[in-house]
Amino acid sequence: MKIITWNINSIRIRLDQISEIISELDPDVICLQETKCDDNNFPLKDVQSLGYKYIAIKGQPSYNGVAIISRLKFTEVINKDFCNKNDCRYIGARFKFPKIKSDLIIHNFYVPAGGDEPDPRVNSKFLHKLQFLDEMNTYLKEQLIQNDHHIIVGDMNIAPQVNDVWSHKQLINVVSHTDIERNKINNIIREHTLIDIMRHYVDDEEKVYSWWSYRNRDWKKSNRGRRLDHIWATKGLLDYYKEHHIYKKARDFKRPSDHVPVLIEL
Repeated sequence: MKIITWNINSIRIRLDQISEIISELDPDVICLQETKCDDNNFPLKDVQSLGYKYIAIKGQPSYNGVAIISRLKFTEVINKDFCNKNDCRYIGARFKFPKIKSDLIIHNFYVPAGGDEPDPRVNSKFLHKLQFLDEMNTYLKEQLIQNDHHIIVGDMNIAPQVNDVWSHKQLINVVSHTDIERNKINNIIREHTLIDIMRHYVDDEEKVYSWWSYRNRDWKKSNRGRRLDHIWATKGLLDYYKEHHIYKKARDFKRPSDHVPVLIEL
């Protein structure tokens, strides 16, 4: 089973890119963030024509939006509103696999970016981000009580480790890498004994990125990246882990997203 997470930054603009990624990586499930369209305008038939019959969507015009598209049938779509904003930042799906004797639940998150000023007293967007993380922690606590396998993916908009950014020293006071954000997300991972897949299988000193700013004229040459996209798994899934892959090729697509797809194969 192959699962991809990708902040697509508008699904209607990048349908051709989804097709190319499917041809190259052959995923069974694709979790998308920032789809930027309401449910009525989601390109349902176009996606289904690519072989993904089962689709769960939660979208809004122009902003945010999440989707899970799948070749495999899911038995339940899970919805949850965070911070009473109804801003379409989470969707989940439950899959049944008799061979593993429990369900697999995929949780797809799009955590708020948080604006520019890392001070919740003056920046309501940053306050929203911190509140979202607190609610996310509580929600996962409720979900993980179930005796199931869980995979949590998405654009978390936080680079939690020192080597998840091009310069820890220069970015320590920049939103996405501040201590308060890093502590909150690391606490979620630790408290629920989740495996941070993209870090678990690499050396702590290795730089790992999934996002490169549009502001960089040559993203490869400057390589000023951040690891904002995540795949976490409950411990029982380690027995099924095969590999994971950061598909950097997508950053060179015509009109690319600033995020690239990340794949886990079980």
